[in-house]
Amino acid sequence: MISTNDIRRSFLEYFGSNGHEVVASAPLVPYNDPTLMFTNAGMVPFKNVFTGLETRATPRASSSQKCVRAGGKHNDLDNVGYTARHHTFFEMLGNFSFGDYFKEQAILHAWTLLTKEWGLAKDKLLVTVYHTDDEAFGLWQKIAGLSDDRIIRIPTSDNFWSMGDTGPCGPCSEIFFDHGDHIWGGPPGSPEEDGDRFIEIWNLVFMQFEQQADGTRLSLPKPSIDTGMGLERIAAVMQGEHDNYDIDTFKALIAASESLTGVRAQGDSRASHRVIADHLRSTSFLLADGVLPSNEGRGYVLRRIMRRAMRHAHLLGAKQPLMHRLVPALVTEMGAAYPELGRAQALIQEVLEREETKFRQTLDKGLKLLDEATADMGEGASLPGETAFKLYDTYGFPYDLTEDALRSRGIGVDKDGFDAAMAQQKALARAAWKGSGEAAAGEVWFDIAERVGATEFTGYTSTTGEAQVVAIVRNGAEVDTAQAGDTVTIITNQTPFYGESGGQMGDAGVISGGDGLDISITDTAKPLGRLHAHNGTIRAGGVKVGDAVALAIDVARRDAIRANHSATHLLHAALRNRLGAHVTQKGSMVAPERLRFDFSQPTGLTADDIAVIEAEVNAEIRANNPVNTRLMSPEDAIEAGAMALFGEKYGEEVRVLSMGSKAAGKDFSVELCGGTHVRALGDIGVFRIVSESAVSSGVRRIEALTGEGARQWFVTREEQLKAAAAALRTTPDEVEARVAALLDERKKLERELAEAKKALALGGSGGAAQAADETINGVTFSGQVIEGLDAKELRGLLDQAKQRMGSGVAAIVAVNEGKASIAAAVTEDLTAKVSAVDLVRAGVAALGGKGGGGRPDMAQGGGPDGDKAADAIAALRAVIAGA
Repeated sequence: MISTNDIRRSFLEYFGSNGHEVVASAPLVPYNDPTLMFTNAGMVPFKNVFTGLETRATPRASSSQKCVRAGGKHNDLDNVGYTARHHTFFEMLGNFSFGDYFKEQAILHAWTLLTKEWGLAKDKLLVTVYHTDDEAFGLWQKIAGLSDDRIIRIPTSDNFWSMGDTGPCGPCSEIFFDHGDHIWGGPPGSPEEDGDRFIEIWNLVFMQFEQQADGTRLSLPKPSIDTGMGLERIAAVMQGEHDNYDIDTFKALIAASESLTGVRAQGDSRASHRVIADHLRSTSFLLADGVLPSNEGRGYVLRRIMRRAMRHAHLLGAKQPLMHRLVPALVTEMGAAYPELGRAQALIQEVLEREETKFRQTLDKGLKLLDEATADMGEGASLPGETAFKLYDTYGFPYDLTEDALRSRGIGVDKDGFDAAMAQQKALARAAWKGSGEAAAGEVWFDIAERVGATEFTGYTSTTGEAQVVAIVRNGAEVDTAQAGDTVTIITNQTPFYGESGGQMGDAGVISGGDGLDISITDTAKPLGRLHAHNGTIRAGGVKVGDAVALAIDVARRDAIRANHSATHLLHAALRNRLGAHVTQKGSMVAPERLRFDFSQPTGLTADDIAVIEAEVNAEIRANNPVNTRLMSPEDAIEAGAMALFGEKYGEEVRVLSMGSKAAGKDFSVELCGGTHVRALGDIGVFRIVSESAVSSGVRRIEALTGEGARQWFVTREEQLKAAAAALRTTPDEVEARVAALLDERKKLERELAEAKKALALGGSGGAAQAADETINGVTFSGQVIEGLDAKELRGLLDQAKQRMGSGVAAIVAVNEGKASIAAAVTEDLTAKVSAVDLVRAGVAALGGKGGGGRPDMAQGGGPDGDKAADAIAALRAVIAGA
């Protein structure tokens, strides 16, 4: 028996030997088509080639494309497991001609491969053509020798393909295989066409027209070919099976499921094993391509698929999580063709086990409540929508699982009632939001979020992408279009632009599109925590809601932000290592040019603290260990030692960032963080702390630089050092010694100046400043004003004045830079008559100050008005005179 892997290989080898470039499967996330949730057909990766937006070096290609149909209009989820050919994941074999060969060669290739290379019986094959496509009809007669009754003309859109309302389109020709008259059904176009006897195995699309907006069709200058053949379907035919789930790949996966559950795939259990096998493929491939479970967008669809499979594992009686234990069997079957499965195996198993462990708790509770709610219901009954919504809203039991759980009992669910309850909850949430004090202008974001859902962020793995414009805001209100010169906010269904949150600034960059659209995005916000709002100005062209656009972030700016953000994590860990476990983050700002980090700490850091912390961070950077990301529940993450960051809001799943060297089995830094980070710590370059200061009581702040910002800081400091060296007439290496010498010289001169001033005050040369003793109210008084005298010298000078006088009062006002200090001394024999404190207070008042104090024999004070020094001396005279 030919294996599925052999069929895939022989298909690609056939077309490779016939001038086609064999192209690897594109990811399941179609970044070239923002209108699609998942890649759902083989032509999706080539869409821009068919529309003329891209050109290829080779005009022929062939691939086996991974596809998922489980969301949007291409949603086969509910049928999977109960029919022979529905899958959430499948492979599409295809050959493509981009303006090279056309109908004749495409039909020849198809007939040759099927009948000559693979040996299918010609009498088992029949084809359809579009009813007006006489050319294709004649070619099938000529090449395959088919009789007229085995070439069926189909007048419906089933045999006419189009990319959209406008654009490339053309007739199709489908090849069917007859499984035999023992199976009910008729050929396509007959009343029994919905039967399973005649199965389509290959569709040839002849792309020869361009649909115009007015309904007319123009011939394309270079007609093209797009074909698609489901690998699972052709494998069933070539392996002599009618049911896709009986081919070798599914048999192996179902056998593994039987072995682990101990339940045979028979009777009621047959569908459950099939669901598990199919959903194992889709979930594993989506995880390998970077989609992670969440409550929005692609991640939500992934979680739905996971939970549906996990419920069927529960139905089979599995006591422990099952899905992750089946991954090795999948890798064995498909890992050679798709090596990404092996590379991501550990991640796939970890996510599946965590999701299933968590979901089993929800499932047990939900099924119990569902049994209670339907205990009295019989076949044909319908579960009230309000009950289904309560299960969903209160207990986390998804609506589709409620439907699936009741299907076997013939009980339906009131979908309209469920939707009404959901709408009522949204209305209540909206009313509560309006009453929360938010700015009225913010209501526009609520309108948009309610209508289009959350923006899907693709920026963890990509810096560019394509998206669809879902809303435009100008001057605080929604508009349908905007033109050059307008300042706007653009909302798209997906984006690589990070919206400002968690201290990290939003991305800047460019949004472009058809007709020369060029929007300069200056920043990206994140209103309501789930929309990514691109703020910018339209430099050229125009944009309208529904347009497909290209998004490109400023990569250099993002890289600088990433470096600074990762550095805050290293800084946080280094602070805790140096200062203690009491250190926690109290805020941060991560910008492209610098970082700011606030943390709890009662006292300032010493120079040694800063040096040690900076050295430890730089040691981790030089080690260049990779930064690892895992998804966990917040509780599991914190239990595992992750630090929750200040200001972040966490949902059911959180990103856990681990970075740095390991010690005692733990990474240097482990934190919860939704921001963007470097791939390896060496990308940070270098780390430099430039300031440490107080923010408030018990909170300190560090500002630092990394990478290019740090390099420029070092360059600036070096230039300043060179300038200082030039001013000092020495070399940069000798600046420290030269400055030390100058400081010593300055201290010497200051001492000499102080001695000179003291000598002047004591009556040395320059006696113009020396005040003659005078007698006031029988008291000898000496009062002086000295410019430039250090206030610390006052008491010493006054002690000398008291010794000289024997009996009396001495006072000095020292004036420096416009301010004044005053001191007064009274000999012991006069303190009962005159108090030094009273004298100083009078002098201080004259100087424009307040207070002053000391002892009756010696007191000192000061004031801001040095110009009133003489008035201060006069005020002292007045006090003595009135004593």
